[in-house]
Amino acid sequence: MVPRYARPAMTAIWEPEARYKIWFEIEAHATQKLADLGVVPQSGAKALWDWWQTNPAIDVAAIDAKEAILKHDVIAFLDWVAEQVGPEARFMHQGMTSSDVLDTTLAVQLARASDLLLEDMDALLAAIHRRAEEHRYTPTIGRSHGIHAEPTTFGLKLAQAYAEFDRCRARLVAARAEIATCAISGAVGTFANIDPSVEEYVAEKLGLAVEPVSTQVIPRDRHAAYFSTLAVIASSIERLAVEIRHLQRTEVLEAEEYFSPGQKGSSAMPHKRNPVLTENLTGQARMIRSYAMPALENVALWHERDISHSSVERFIGPDATITLDFALARLTMVVDKLLIYPERMQKNLDRMGGLVHSQRVLLALTQAGVTRDNAYRLVQRNAMKVWESDGQLSLLELLKADEEVTAALTPAQLEDKFNLDFHFKHVDTIFARVFPQG
Repeated sequence: MVPRYARPAMTAIWEPEARYKIWFEIEAHATQKLADLGVVPQSGAKALWDWWQTNPAIDVAAIDAKEAILKHDVIAFLDWVAEQVGPEARFMHQGMTSSDVLDTTLAVQLARASDLLLEDMDALLAAIHRRAEEHRYTPTIGRSHGIHAEPTTFGLKLAQAYAEFDRCRARLVAARAEIATCAISGAVGTFANIDPSVEEYVAEKLGLAVEPVSTQVIPRDRHAAYFSTLAVIASSIERLAVEIRHLQRTEVLEAEEYFSPGQKGSSAMPHKRNPVLTENLTGQARMIRSYAMPALENVALWHERDISHSSVERFIGPDATITLDFALARLTMVVDKLLIYPERMQKNLDRMGGLVHSQRVLLALTQAGVTRDNAYRLVQRNAMKVWESDGQLSLLELLKADEEVTAALTPAQLEDKFNLDFHFKHVDTIFARVFPQG
């Protein structure tokens, strides 16, 4: 975790004290259910909860000092709790194994992290929706291969982004449900020394589902799916970030990141206004995607359990969620404050002499009886003259002067094909499909 790219609420989930608190809750809830079943005395569970309610502070340094000697984090924690609680603590961890604690804790942390990420996505979707409505009918040029294609609106560009992030949100909801499972099944997952009802009780208390077959560890296909979902969200972040970066290029300059008073863009060139936030988002997206691969590799563990996944998850659990949380918040801010220049969009639309209307002329010629091949040839030979003139020539005027074209279409018919509004007649239909009604 890099503090520069971290926010407090998400970071707090992964702090050692937070982790140990979850460990205690798992152990105490399990002990309580074992007491209810008559496996251990009620005094054992009561002693744990009494200590917790009166002095819940976790001494991370003391636990770490024990681990340095014992070389086992869960045992170090259990020993420390026993020192605080006294003899009744011996009933803690009955029939359980370390993975019951560690895997269930990770499930809790990832579920809580998901809740924050879903809040982030809701904020981003709201910002995109607002700006899309603001520019629903703002004409701009659509580009394919980076080249002028046909007119669209800036609102439609943002509608596409909204739809994509809405799908990402649905994927995250599903990933959260899949990752939020509890395993309290003991060594090799057979429940030999602990009743399955204990697992059900702990799961209910922690807001988790029961893992059907845990084999001592929760199967890592769940984690692979989760981190892959975060990677897809990161790619969607980068897609919108790259679009903004392109639009901010000096030659384009249809939109740009907000440049605050006193901000400086370059240590050498005072004139610079660089897309540093969206460039940063591209870098963060690369990091988040990189965490998906080790999660996929974690799926193949030896037999019922090994710990080759453990060290990996100590990295990717906090790093992926903390970085994605920061990236979503940053993108929301970028969208919310994005400087948008409709006049420049119109200027860019007009700069290539009407080439963006070539398809309408092509289709009109075919409907007037010209074969498609000939229609394409007639439009292209005039369009290339405009292209080579860098937009100094007018496609409409060239077509009007082309006898083969005017043999099929009148000047008035040609002029009609250069009407910009034609391209926007279904904007409302698309918006109705994308955005929530009401």
